[in-house]
Amino acid sequence: MQSVYDTLFTACAALGTRLFTVTTQDIPAGLARRAYSSMPVEYPVSGTKPLTRDGWYDHCITGQQVFVANTTPEFAKYFFDHALISSLGLGSCINVPVVHNGAVSGTINLLAEEHHFTPAKLAAYQASIATHHTALVQAMAAG
Repeated sequence: MQSVYDTLFTACAALGTRLFTVTTQDIPAGLARRAYSSMPVEYPVSGTKPLTRDGWYDHCITGQQVFVANTTPEFAKYFFDHALISSLGLGSCINVPVVHNGAVSGTINLLAEEHHFTPAKLAAYQASIATHHTALVQAMAAG
């Protein structure tokens, strides 16, 4: 049986996503945990990173808003792994918070070439993610 993460990755890849990861938020531990990765060598599922309370956190986690960066400089100030991202030929990203009961359960993280996330593509990605909201919340809660 295909997981919701696999299903959503397939849909997002059809729209042009080249790297697809899912992270869950563990606010008490101060960590984001990678629950899914389309590039498990570069971004293993076992990976964690500290939740740094910066502009990205304020926008995406506290503000529960989609973070959009269509060039490397836009995300480099927030992502410590920006050199790896660039080395993979990726220059734009969106992070879509999955909100349940007023809190962010995790984020869907999509990366592609620079300037990929046009308003039309952004709307298509958000619609696809919204279609899977209930299953995403359940999968994120399960770990």
